Amino acid sequence: MTSLTDTQEPTRRGGRGARQRILKAAAELFYTEGINTTGVELIATKASVSKRTLYQHFPSKTALVEEYLRMLRQAAGNLTDEPSADSDSNPRALLLALFDTPDAADTPMRGCPFHNAAVEAAETMPGVQDIIHAHKRHYIDGLTELARRVGAADPELLGNQLAVLYEGAAALSTSLNDPAPWTHARATAEALINQATHEFA
Repeated sequence: MTSLTDTQEPTRRGGRGARQRILKAAAELFYTEGINTTGVELIATKASVSKRTLYQHFPSKTALVEEYLRMLRQAAGNLTDEPSADSDSNPRALLLALFDTPDAADTPMRGCPFHNAAVEAAETMPGVQDIIHAHKRHYIDGLTELARRVGAADPELLGNQLAVLYEGAAALSTSLNDPAPWTHARATAEALINQATHEFA
């Protein structure tokens, strides 16, 4: 177990902004390398702080993981938020946009960070699980509301169908390291929306 009084490590840059640097470093490492394989020493090094400073801001790794997920939730916002003036406010377009093929990247596809955290946390981090459950339920509620706005006969059913489709596309594209599942998922989403709203070509 790491001691908060460890004085063996070199002096690093603390001071103002340390908390945000720690969170930024943790977010990148947790997503790309995984939560369980990322140690606090690596996070501290990447954030240019000592482990003592890290623990002053976050009393445990679990607390850091929880704050990382809260930060992601805040950044994601709400599906049903009013769009900006230059975006498409059509609920059908908003639903289909969720299945847009991700931009090509040099790094492996890692999928949904909340799903990844749920798998890694399992039953060892109850607070993390609570945040993930709240986020996913809120996400389904947002899909259901958009389904209602698009005119679905059964908005709750369509919202849950699209949630399952989204999770499946994210997981399969990660497993294959291939964006192709998103193309298939978008076509399926369009068919589900057409069926739910009785719009057939």
